[in-house]
Amino acid sequence: SALLSSRQGSCFCKHYSSAIGDRMWNFAVAVFLVGLYGNSLLLTAVYGLVVAGSVLLLGAIIGDWVDKNPRLKVAQTSLVVQNFSVILCGILLMVVFQFKEQIAELYNGWILTCCYILVISIANIANLASTAMAITIQRDWVVVVAGQDSSKLADMNATVRIIDQLTNILAPMLVGQIMSFGSNFIGCGFIAGWNLCSMCLEYGLLWKVYQKTPALALKAGKKEDDQELKQLNFPKELENGKGTVEGSQLMNEMAVVEADSPKKTSCCYQITEPLRTIRDGWVAYYNQSIFFAGMSLSFLYMTVLGFDCITTGYAYTQGLNGSVLSLLMGASAVSGICGTVAFTWVRKKCGLIRTGFISGVVQLSCLVLCVASVFAPGSPFDLSISPFQDIYSHLTGDSGNLPEADHPASMLNIDGLLVNGSTALPAEELPPLQSYLSVSLLFAGVIAARIGLWSFDLTVTQLIQENVIESERGVINGVQNSMNYLLDLLHFIMVILAPNPEAFGLLVILSVSFVAMGHIMYFRFAFKSLGRRLFLCCSPEQKAQALPDSPSSSSLLL
Repeated sequence: SALLSSRQGSCFCKHYSSAIGDRMWNFAVAVFLVGLYGNSLLLTAVYGLVVAGSVLLLGAIIGDWVDKNPRLKVAQTSLVVQNFSVILCGILLMVVFQFKEQIAELYNGWILTCCYILVISIANIANLASTAMAITIQRDWVVVVAGQDSSKLADMNATVRIIDQLTNILAPMLVGQIMSFGSNFIGCGFIAGWNLCSMCLEYGLLWKVYQKTPALALKAGKKEDDQELKQLNFPKELENGKGTVEGSQLMNEMAVVEADSPKKTSCCYQITEPLRTIRDGWVAYYNQSIFFAGMSLSFLYMTVLGFDCITTGYAYTQGLNGSVLSLLMGASAVSGICGTVAFTWVRKKCGLIRTGFISGVVQLSCLVLCVASVFAPGSPFDLSISPFQDIYSHLTGDSGNLPEADHPASMLNIDGLLVNGSTALPAEELPPLQSYLSVSLLFAGVIAARIGLWSFDLTVTQLIQENVIESERGVINGVQNSMNYLLDLLHFIMVILAPNPEAFGLLVILSVSFVAMGHIMYFRFAFKSLGRRLFLCCSPEQKAQALPDSPSSSSLLL
C-alpha cells in the first residue's frame, strides 16, 4: 500500500508539473499569435485548424507508435520533444517580438511570414507530442500502476482530472499576470524557462515511477510480433506434423508469409504503411465493445455550451464584462471538480456503466436551462434574420450597404477584436439589455451541466482503460482523440457559418441535440451490457457487486 501510494504520488506530481506547463502554453500561444499579427485572430484560427487537423489525421499513427515501443522510451521521447518544441518556439517568439520591425523589412516581409509558419509548425509538433504523452501516461501507465484494482484506477483518474481543473484556473492566471505587468517578450522567456526546469523534474519523476513499477517494463506485443514468432516455430511444427493435415496447413501458411515478405520490403509498401495504420486503427476502434461509449463522448464535443472563445464572445454581446466572466469560469471549474468527486462516489454505489448513464441524465437535465434561455426575455434569438446573413454579407461585400443596426456582431468578438482583425465596440459600449434572464439561464445551465459532463468523461475514460487490450490501448485512444477533434472542428465550422448573435439560439438547440444523441449512443451501449439491470442501481445486490472486494466484481463490469 505504501509503495502504491508512493507511485501514485509521483504520477500526480509529474502530471501537475506537466499540466500547468501545458495550460500556460496553450493560453499564452493564442495571446502571442494575436499580438504577433497586429491584434488579429487570424494566426490563432490557423493554429487551431492546424492542431485539430493534425490530431485528426495522425491520432491513429501516434497511438500505434505508442503501442509498438517500450513505455519508458515513448514517455521520455514525448516529454523531450514536447518541452524542447515549446522552448524553441518561445525563443523564436522572443526574437520576433524584439526585432519584428527589422524582420518585416527583409525580403518584403517573407522572412516574417516564414517565422509565422515556423512558430505554428513547432507549436503543432509540441501539441502532437503532448497528445502522445497524454495517451502514454493517462491511458496506459495509470492502468498499470493501479493494477487490477478498479477502485484505485477510478480514484487516480479522478485525481488527474481535478489537477486538470485546478491548472485550468491557476496557469492562465499566472502567465496572464506576468504578461500584464511585463510584456509578451517576458512571457515567452518565462514559459521557455519553466518548460526547461519542468522537463528535468518530469524526467526524474518518470524514471522513479518506472523503477517502482516493474510491470511497466512488460508490454504485450502486437499481432505482427505473434506472426513472426509463429513463423519461427514453423520448422519444428512441420517436423512434428510431417505427412499430416496439420503439416500441410502449416506449409501453406508459411508459403503465404514468404509470398508476402517481398511486398513488405518494397518501397510502395513502406510508403503506404501510414495509410494502412490509420485504416487499421479506425477498424480496430469500430470493432471495440466500447465503440458506442467512445462515440458518445465524441458527440459531446459538438457544442457551443462551454467556456471557450465562442461562449465568451456571446457573453460580451449580452453585456457581461470580464470580471463577471472570470467569476463564472471559476464557478465552472468548481462544478467540474464536484462532478469529478461525484464520479468516485456514484461508481462505488452503482457501478461504472450506471455512473455514465446517471451522468448523462444529469447533464441533459441541466442543459434544459440552456434551451429555455433561447426563448427567455433578453434573448437575441430571431428567426426573421437569416443565420447565414453575416457570412453572406462578407462574401458578397454588401455589408457596407446594410444599416448600422442590422450589422450582426461577431460571435468571436473578444475585447473588441473581430476574426478578420477589424475593431468593434468594446463590451462596455454595447447598449444595455432589457433583461439578463436569458444569459443567466444559459450560464446556469452550462455551469450545472459540468457536473454530469466531467463524471461522464471519466466514466468513458475508464471504460476504455478497462476494456481495450494492452496491445491496442495506444491506437484506440489515438483514434478516440481524432474523433473528439473531428466533432470539435464541426462545431467551429457551425459557428463560422452562423456567427451572428441572433443565430446563437439555433446553435444552442443544435448543441443540446448532439449531446442528446451522444447519450442515446451510450444508453445503447449500457443497455446492451447490463440489460434491464441498468435501472437497478440502488438494489442491494448491485451494490454488493460493485464493491472491489466482491467475488463477482472481477467478472462483471459494473
